[in-house]
Amino acid sequence: MDIPGRKVAVVTGASQGIGAGLVAAYRKLGYAVVATSRGVADSEDPDVLAVRGDIADPATAERLAAAATERFGRIDTLVNNAGLFIAKPFTEYSREEYEAVTGVNLTGFFRITQLAVEQMLRQGGGHVVQITTSLVDHASSASPSVLTSLTKGGLQSATKALAIEYAARGIRSNAVALGIINTAMHPVADDGTLARQHPLGRMGEIGDVVDAVVYLENASFVTGETLHVDGGQSAGH
Repeated sequence: MDIPGRKVAVVTGASQGIGAGLVAAYRKLGYAVVATSRGVADSEDPDVLAVRGDIADPATAERLAAAATERFGRIDTLVNNAGLFIAKPFTEYSREEYEAVTGVNLTGFFRITQLAVEQMLRQGGGHVVQITTSLVDHASSASPSVLTSLTKGGLQSATKALAIEYAARGIRSNAVALGIINTAMHPVADDGTLARQHPLGRMGEIGDVVDAVVYLENASFVTGETLHVDGGQSAGH
């Protein structure tokens, strides 16, 4: 139900890990949330609307934007959290892997962001956040990932372009670039190898990412920024 004055956040890749943490965080901020992923579960919270679908399919983006405006009347924030990461030597990527990664990381971002920005323009403002990786800025021989850098690097460039294109129309655009986060995608290594890749000596936690996104949400004078949440990884070793 549309409640005047209440803000609405759309979160992709929302079924678990960082995405689920972001859904909870935006609810704590008082936002209604539209959560999407292929396996997202229905919520008992009437202010959380689950929309199942593959964000790589533009039809999912269409359903997602329509559901947000029909149920809650607006879109104030879009968090492009969904992403695929495949680390392997460049020459070993298959065509299927290329299509899968570009489908989620680029096509998935493109259509839902177009639709969200169109709605934000009608409202007079909004905020778009991309979740990317510090490997874009700090490549590592321990984690060959050209395909990730190709796609997530594109998102970081698009973050700045969106920020400048729409700054005068009340829409901000920012990104959060991650180190290795302790989720199901990156299980804790018993020997501490993953932790040692960060100058701070530990892996990141979901709460570290959520805190960064919430900061950007509240930072009304920040746009075009890529905030590194990577334990110092992008600064050097």
